[in-house]
Amino acid sequence: MPMKQGGEARDAHKVLKFDGGFAWIAYPDEEMQRASHALVSDGDVWLVDPVDAPDLDDWIAEAGDLAGVVLLLDRHTRDAAEVANRHGVSVYLPEALADARRKIDAPVETFSKTLPGTDYRVFTVLDTPVWTEAGLYNDETGTLVVAESVGTAEFFRAPGERLGVHPARRLFPPTALRGFVPERILVGHGEPITDEAPAALREALAGSRRNSPRLYAKSLKTFLPL
Repeated sequence: MPMKQGGEARDAHKVLKFDGGFAWIAYPDEEMQRASHALVSDGDVWLVDPVDAPDLDDWIAEAGDLAGVVLLLDRHTRDAAEVANRHGVSVYLPEALADARRKIDAPVETFSKTLPGTDYRVFTVLDTPVWTEAGLYNDETGTLVVAESVGTAEFFRAPGERLGVHPARRLFPPTALRGFVPERILVGHGEPITDEAPAALREALAGSRRNSPRLYAKSLKTFLPL
């Protein structure tokens, strides 16, 4: 199984549909399990960290009108510019990610506090010279969107975990995620968490350091030749 796939995403499919949007994985057979999301508010559709897919334009049309494309991680440019240009909309960056505009070949706008026209408030997950990440949370629907610090893809999770902290953040788990009681967690790598999401988040943060040796051992075993 390759770490990352390219070419036409023929096997792209939705992995979640809910009242406030949907999520999809463009390349189900890749290790990275890059996941993308559509947030719908009053007929406006906002794509988050999108990886393009053959049916994406139809999915958008079924949900409403595309208002913009949002990036929540400085290195998650993915297909944001291509999708935005195709639909004639801008790429929206939280103010913490404003420096990422130089990587984007499309019109760019920044926002603070809330995603324009929605109830999604933005918050900073991490802001360092090598990793800048923001998150979104809707208090009314309980939808939490996290690009990278936690995920459900196999390489994020130690044995027994449903949601795992990124391997590079295991020793310093994201304290910005504490206190959320989400109904669902949309992650940038892997399928969403929709069942007992608060417990999954709480356990991921609490067990981040304790479970790190098991995660690293699993990863080492995966990459070592037999």
